[in-house]
Amino acid sequence: MIKTLDLFRIGEAGTIVKVNGEGRVRHRLFDMGLTPGAEVYLRKKAPLGDPLEITLRGYELSLRKDEAVNVEVEVKEGK
Repeated sequence: MIKTLDLFRIGEAGTIVKVNGEGRVRHRLFDMGLTPGAEVYLRKKAPLGDPLEITLRGYELSLRKDEAVNVEVEVKEGK
């Protein structure tokens, strides 16, 4: 199943399949390592759901919900 990163529940993991957005937003996401094929794991969410903390390429990354909506991820089954 494919869904955007902002819709992940804590503990879900998957593989990035597509990064949407335009210009600076898309370039910023790529610079942070959010590229197709990368494995991501949602570690935690702030109390109001923004920002999200994900594990990506061996480090933790905080990401705003309005950025996470641009990242499409194939969810790993059973996670």
